[in-house]
Amino acid sequence: MANGDYKIIPSVYLILERDGKVLLSRRFNTGWMDGHYGLGAAGHGEPNETFTEGIIREAMEEVGIELVTDSIEHVLTMHRHCGDHQRADFFFTASEFIGQPTIVEPHLCDDMQWFVLDDLPENTIPQIRHALECYQQGVRYTEFNWPEEV
Repeated sequence: MANGDYKIIPSVYLILERDGKVLLSRRFNTGWMDGHYGLGAAGHGEPNETFTEGIIREAMEEVGIELVTDSIEHVLTMHRHCGDHQRADFFFTASEFIGQPTIVEPHLCDDMQWFVLDDLPENTIPQIRHALECYQQGVRYTEFNWPEEV
């Protein structure tokens, strides 16, 4: 960066799992990776919000469920290179929630389904596929998309 400050964008993701399946939603009309599946609840962290508060907010905003706070667990951190910037992605699970997952933002999501973790759709966003592989293997930290020379 020109001024020497290092900036990184934080994002939160919910790995909602049930009977060996994970909830994925297909992006629609967002301008980024439309037609590809990502995790049902995900988004950028907001100012003055903890990552736990962020995933609780995203779960309600995007899939209409209320996470039981005591059941939320951080399972993976991904440091990701995105060309002109970097991201720190924080993945959580929640063993308990209130409500039934549903598409809350039909203008941004045109499909939501439970997929077998070992048989994700071909059009799964690459870093989400990588994150889910790490999750299955119990990996707690990973780096993604780093070029040979940065």
